[in-house]
Amino acid sequence: MEDERAMTENNFLWDKSPEQVSYPTALAQMEAQARGIRAGTHPERVWLLEHPPTYTAGTSAKDSDLFNPRGYPTYPAGRGGQWTYHGPGQRVAYAMLDLTRPRAMVPPRDLRAYVHALEEWIIRTLARFDVTGERRADRIGVWVVDPATGREEKVAAIGVRVSRWVSWHGIAINVDPELSDFGGIVPCGISEYGVTSLAKLGRQVRMEDVDAALAETWESCLGPIRGARE
Repeated sequence: MEDERAMTENNFLWDKSPEQVSYPTALAQMEAQARGIRAGTHPERVWLLEHPPTYTAGTSAKDSDLFNPRGYPTYPAGRGGQWTYHGPGQRVAYAMLDLTRPRAMVPPRDLRAYVHALEEWIIRTLARFDVTGERRADRIGVWVVDPATGREEKVAAIGVRVSRWVSWHGIAINVDPELSDFGGIVPCGISEYGVTSLAKLGRQVRMEDVDAALAETWESCLGPIRGARE
Protein backbone atom coordinates (compact mmCIF):
# COMPACT_ATOMS: atom_id res chain seq x y z
CA MET A 1 0.00 0.00 0.00
CA GLU A 2 2.88 2.34 0.76
CA ASP A 3 4.28 1.90 -2.77
CA GLU A 4 0.89 2.72 -4.31
CA ARG A 5 0.62 5.95 -2.30
CA ALA A 6 4.17 6.95 -3.24
CA MET A 7 3.44 6.37 -6.91
CA THR A 8 0.25 8.42 -6.77
CA GLU A 9 1.93 11.31 -4.99
CA ASN A 10 4.47 11.63 -7.78
CA ASN A 11 3.32 13.60 -10.79
CA PHE A 12 4.68 11.28 -13.44
CA LEU A 13 5.32 7.58 -13.88
CA TRP A 14 7.79 6.42 -16.53
CA ASP A 15 7.94 2.66 -16.62
CA LYS A 16 8.78 -0.33 -18.78
CA SER A 17 7.41 -3.87 -18.89
CA PRO A 18 10.18 -6.46 -19.23
CA GLU A 19 7.77 -9.10 -20.57
CA GLN A 20 5.42 -8.90 -23.54
CA VAL A 21 2.01 -7.49 -22.64
CA SER A 22 -1.17 -8.73 -24.32
CA TYR A 23 -3.16 -6.05 -26.09
CA PRO A 24 -6.34 -6.48 -23.99
CA THR A 25 -4.27 -6.18 -20.80
CA ALA A 26 -2.65 -2.99 -22.07
CA LEU A 27 -6.01 -1.49 -23.06
CA ALA A 28 -7.49 -2.20 -19.63
CA GLN A 29 -4.51 -0.67 -17.84
CA MET A 30 -4.48 2.42 -20.06
CA GLU A 31 -8.18 3.01 -19.58
CA ALA A 32 -7.87 2.66 -15.81
CA GLN A 33 -4.90 5.02 -15.75
CA ALA A 34 -6.77 7.60 -17.84
CA ARG A 35 -9.75 7.46 -15.47
CA GLY A 36 -7.42 7.91 -12.52
CA ILE A 37 -5.69 10.90 -14.11
CA ARG A 38 -9.06 12.58 -14.65
CA ALA A 39 -10.01 11.82 -11.04
CA GLY A 40 -6.68 13.06 -9.67
CA THR A 41 -5.82 9.69 -8.11
CA HIS A 42 -3.21 8.50 -10.63
CA PRO A 43 -0.07 10.13 -12.05
CA GLU A 44 0.50 10.76 -15.71
CA ARG A 45 2.30 7.81 -17.27
CA VAL A 46 4.53 6.82 -20.17
CA TRP A 47 4.60 3.04 -20.53
CA LEU A 48 7.21 1.28 -22.69
CA LEU A 49 6.40 -2.27 -23.76
CA GLU A 50 6.27 -4.88 -26.50
CA HIS A 51 3.21 -6.85 -27.58
CA PRO A 52 3.08 -10.41 -28.90
CA PRO A 53 2.17 -10.52 -32.62
CA THR A 54 -1.16 -8.72 -32.86
CA TYR A 55 -3.27 -6.77 -35.34
CA THR A 56 -5.31 -3.88 -33.98
CA ALA A 57 -8.16 -2.06 -35.68
CA GLY A 58 -8.67 1.67 -35.36
CA THR A 59 -12.06 3.28 -35.76
CA SER A 60 -11.57 3.64 -39.55
CA ALA A 61 -10.29 0.07 -40.18
CA LYS A 62 -11.76 -1.85 -43.12
CA ASP A 63 -12.28 -5.60 -43.02
CA SER A 64 -10.88 -5.81 -46.55
CA ASP A 65 -7.51 -4.50 -45.31
CA LEU A 66 -6.97 -7.52 -43.01
CA PHE A 67 -5.45 -10.71 -44.49
CA ASN A 68 -3.78 -12.28 -41.42
CA PRO A 69 -2.35 -15.44 -43.02
CA ARG A 70 -0.73 -16.53 -39.73
CA GLY A 71 -3.89 -16.18 -37.69
CA TYR A 72 -2.60 -13.64 -35.19
CA PRO A 73 -5.07 -12.24 -32.63
CA THR A 74 -7.01 -9.18 -33.76
CA TYR A 75 -8.53 -6.57 -31.47
CA PRO A 76 -10.47 -3.32 -31.74
CA ALA A 77 -8.17 -0.60 -30.45
CA GLY A 78 -10.60 2.22 -29.73
CA ARG A 79 -8.12 4.74 -31.16
CA GLY A 80 -8.26 6.62 -34.42
CA GLY A 81 -6.78 5.22 -37.62
CA GLN A 82 -6.92 1.89 -39.39
CA TRP A 83 -5.09 -1.47 -39.06
CA THR A 84 -1.78 -1.61 -37.21
CA TYR A 85 0.57 -4.48 -36.43
CA HIS A 86 2.32 -4.82 -33.08
CA GLY A 87 4.91 -7.45 -32.25
CA PRO A 88 8.27 -8.30 -30.71
CA GLY A 89 11.07 -5.99 -31.79
CA GLN A 90 8.78 -2.98 -31.90
CA ARG A 91 9.00 -0.40 -29.12
CA VAL A 92 5.52 0.72 -28.14
CA ALA A 93 5.27 3.80 -25.94
CA TYR A 94 1.84 4.59 -24.52
CA ALA A 95 1.36 8.11 -23.17
CA MET A 96 -1.40 8.82 -20.65
CA LEU A 97 -1.32 12.57 -20.14
CA ASP A 98 -3.48 15.44 -18.89
CA LEU A 99 -3.81 17.64 -21.97
CA THR A 100 -5.60 20.43 -20.12
CA ARG A 101 -2.24 21.82 -19.03
CA PRO A 102 0.55 23.18 -21.27
CA ARG A 103 3.60 21.04 -21.96
CA ALA A 104 6.64 22.03 -24.04
CA MET A 105 5.31 22.11 -27.64
CA VAL A 106 1.66 21.57 -26.72
CA PRO A 107 -0.75 24.31 -25.59
CA PRO A 108 -3.68 23.24 -23.43
CA ARG A 109 -6.44 21.32 -25.22
CA ASP A 110 -4.70 21.29 -28.58
CA LEU A 111 -4.93 17.82 -30.11
CA ARG A 112 -3.21 18.80 -33.36
CA ALA A 113 -0.22 20.16 -31.43
CA TYR A 114 -0.13 17.00 -29.33
CA VAL A 115 0.08 14.74 -32.37
CA HIS A 116 2.76 17.04 -33.85
CA ALA A 117 4.76 16.74 -30.61
CA LEU A 118 4.52 12.94 -30.70
CA GLU A 119 5.85 13.02 -34.27
CA GLU A 120 8.68 15.29 -33.18
CA TRP A 121 9.48 12.97 -30.27
CA ILE A 122 9.91 10.11 -32.73
CA ILE A 123 11.94 12.23 -35.17
CA ARG A 124 14.36 13.38 -32.46
CA THR A 125 14.69 9.83 -31.15
CA LEU A 126 15.51 8.50 -34.62
CA ALA A 127 18.08 11.26 -35.06
CA ARG A 128 20.06 9.77 -32.15
CA PHE A 129 20.74 6.83 -34.49
CA ASP A 130 21.50 8.97 -37.57
CA VAL A 131 18.11 8.24 -39.11
CA THR A 132 16.18 11.13 -40.66
CA GLY A 133 12.50 10.78 -39.89
CA GLU A 134 10.05 12.93 -41.82
CA ARG A 135 6.40 13.92 -41.71
CA ARG A 136 4.07 13.65 -44.67
CA ALA A 137 1.03 15.92 -44.83
CA ASP A 138 -1.17 13.23 -46.34
CA ARG A 139 0.05 10.31 -44.20
CA ILE A 140 0.11 9.70 -40.47
CA GLY A 141 3.26 8.39 -38.81
CA VAL A 142 6.96 9.02 -39.38
CA TRP A 143 8.63 8.15 -42.67
CA VAL A 144 12.15 7.63 -43.96
CA VAL A 145 13.72 7.40 -47.38
CA ASP A 146 15.71 4.16 -47.62
CA PRO A 147 19.14 5.20 -48.95
CA ALA A 148 19.60 1.80 -50.57
CA THR A 149 16.40 1.92 -52.62
CA GLY A 150 15.22 5.54 -52.58
CA ARG A 151 11.83 4.25 -51.46
CA GLU A 152 9.76 5.97 -48.81
CA GLU A 153 8.84 3.63 -45.98
CA LYS A 154 7.15 3.96 -42.62
CA VAL A 155 9.34 3.48 -39.58
CA ALA A 156 6.95 4.53 -36.80
CA ALA A 157 3.20 4.65 -36.24
CA ILE A 158 1.08 7.01 -34.17
CA GLY A 159 -2.39 6.33 -32.82
CA VAL A 160 -4.05 8.37 -30.10
CA ARG A 161 -7.28 8.53 -28.19
CA VAL A 162 -8.27 11.47 -26.03
CA SER A 163 -11.06 11.09 -23.48
CA ARG A 164 -12.11 14.29 -21.71
CA TRP A 165 -8.66 15.70 -22.48
CA VAL A 166 -6.71 12.77 -21.11
CA SER A 167 -4.65 10.99 -23.78
CA TRP A 168 -3.95 7.29 -24.13
CA HIS A 169 -2.43 5.01 -26.77
CA GLY A 170 0.70 6.53 -28.34
CA ILE A 171 3.52 5.54 -30.69
CA ALA A 172 5.28 2.45 -32.04
CA ILE A 173 8.84 2.48 -33.44
CA ASN A 174 10.02 -0.43 -35.54
CA VAL A 175 13.37 -1.37 -34.03
CA ASP A 176 13.77 -4.93 -35.34
CA PRO A 177 10.35 -6.56 -35.77
CA GLU A 178 9.48 -9.31 -38.24
CA LEU A 179 8.63 -7.02 -41.15
CA SER A 180 6.85 -9.77 -43.09
CA ASP A 181 4.12 -9.66 -40.44
CA PHE A 182 3.08 -6.24 -41.73
CA GLY A 183 2.02 -8.09 -44.88
CA GLY A 184 -0.99 -9.41 -42.99
CA ILE A 185 -2.68 -5.99 -43.23
CA VAL A 186 -2.73 -2.84 -45.31
CA PRO A 187 -0.83 -0.80 -42.69
CA CYS A 188 -2.85 2.29 -41.78
CA GLY A 189 -4.78 1.85 -45.02
CA ILE A 190 -1.75 2.82 -47.14
CA SER A 191 -0.76 0.25 -49.74
CA GLU A 192 1.56 2.38 -51.90
CA TYR A 193 4.42 2.51 -49.41
CA GLY A 194 6.37 -0.07 -47.46
CA VAL A 195 7.33 -0.50 -43.82
CA THR A 196 10.88 -0.43 -42.52
CA SER A 197 12.82 -0.70 -39.27
CA LEU A 198 16.02 0.55 -37.73
CA ALA A 199 17.53 -2.88 -38.39
CA LYS A 200 16.57 -2.79 -42.08
CA LEU A 201 18.15 0.66 -42.28
CA GLY A 202 21.39 -0.83 -40.99
CA ARG A 203 21.09 0.42 -37.40
CA GLN A 204 21.71 -2.52 -35.09
CA VAL A 205 20.60 -0.91 -31.85
CA ARG A 206 19.39 -2.46 -28.62
CA MET A 207 15.91 -1.79 -27.33
CA GLU A 208 17.57 -0.30 -24.26
CA ASP A 209 19.30 2.27 -26.49
CA VAL A 210 15.96 3.25 -28.01
CA ASP A 211 14.43 3.56 -24.55
CA ALA A 212 17.25 5.84 -23.43
CA ALA A 213 16.82 8.02 -26.53
CA LEU A 214 13.05 8.25 -25.92
CA ALA A 215 13.67 9.43 -22.35
CA GLU A 216 16.33 11.94 -23.43
CA THR A 217 14.15 13.54 -26.13
CA TRP A 218 10.87 13.58 -24.22
CA GLU A 219 11.38 16.82 -22.29
CA SER A 220 12.03 19.05 -25.30
CA CYS A 221 8.81 17.82 -26.95
CA LEU A 222 6.39 17.07 -24.14
CA GLY A 223 7.74 18.63 -20.99
CA PRO A 224 9.70 17.54 -17.95
CA ILE A 225 9.31 14.09 -16.47
CA ARG A 226 8.23 15.53 -13.13
CA GLY A 227 9.00 13.32 -10.16
CA ALA A 228 9.32 10.34 -12.46
CA ARG A 229 9.65 6.83 -11.08
CA GLU A 230 10.62 3.68 -12.93
